[in-house]
Amino acid sequence: MSDGPLVLGIETSCDETGVGIVRGNTLLADAVASSVAEHARFGGVVPEVASRAHLEAMVPTIERACETAGIRLDDVDAIAVTSGPGLAGALLVGVASAKALSIGLGKPLYGVNHLAAHVAVDQLEHGPLPEPCLAMLVSGGHSSLLKVEDVTVGVDPLGATIDDAAGEAFDKVARLLGLPFPGGPHIDRVAASGNSVAIDFPRGLTARKDLERHRFDFSFSGLKTAVARWVEAQQRDGVTIDVADVAASFQEAVCDVLTRKAIDAATTYGIEDILIGGGVAANSRLRAMATERAEARGIRVRVPRPGLCTDNGAMVAALGAELVKRGRAPSALDLPADSSQPITTVVA
Repeated sequence: MSDGPLVLGIETSCDETGVGIVRGNTLLADAVASSVAEHARFGGVVPEVASRAHLEAMVPTIERACETAGIRLDDVDAIAVTSGPGLAGALLVGVASAKALSIGLGKPLYGVNHLAAHVAVDQLEHGPLPEPCLAMLVSGGHSSLLKVEDVTVGVDPLGATIDDAAGEAFDKVARLLGLPFPGGPHIDRVAASGNSVAIDFPRGLTARKDLERHRFDFSFSGLKTAVARWVEAQQRDGVTIDVADVAASFQEAVCDVLTRKAIDAATTYGIEDILIGGGVAANSRLRAMATERAEARGIRVRVPRPGLCTDNGAMVAALGAELVKRGRAPSALDLPADSSQPITTVVA
């Protein structure tokens, strides 16, 4: 077991109650209780349902994490919790729970940024982060390119989505194709038997005029609309839709834009390491395309295993451990839950 601070991390930004326990860069426990099944019939996350599920799952998930790690709660050196961004009600459950633990145990509290935690989690698998590195975070709520010099101090946002995030587009297109929620894993699975060049779907914000203003930004709303119109046209003409081809062509368009812009940003800023995080980082085509294109430019790619890409408590604990190790000041006990916490604020 490695040396380092023993930190318990709580993540409740969306529909998964995650509790992770980390010692230094060693993961001891990663307990997750997901409410995704309760949201599936709505085709998306219902904030009130998610908040109630967090309330019900919090104590059992903490107990399970401690049992897995073989520790008692009072063994931990610090409590870390996602303070934002995310769903306000869901964040409040996590922040309130973390405050209670901090006060009850007499341990310091760190309210951390959800996106920065997605960056820090890679340390649990691949060791210390290269400094600098380029982080590409892609999920249901975020599509961001970040220049990371020191994940505990702040990151420099280079680009972000201006409308639908990549994961959101996956969910919406999956619904169009009659695939279950959440859409990402199902599109990835179906696309494996499809032709990725069967349909030439648009690549948002890649035209010359767009690159002048939005060189490192993303837009997937137009792509989602293009898929919907294509499907409607086929149905109107009585043509049987090949779901695998549509899924593969859509996935190819998303991955093409994401990797193209990430490589451009890394090359522009002279960065030799790209880290991919967030739920969409579990996509097999994105991993393969990013690695292939990066290697051709002499750039290394780091991607955590799929279980660490989706929201989890381990990522929060990982960032908390790094903050403790580097002597960063903890948060005050009046720590707010900030649904729009900027990425430049790592510790609230």
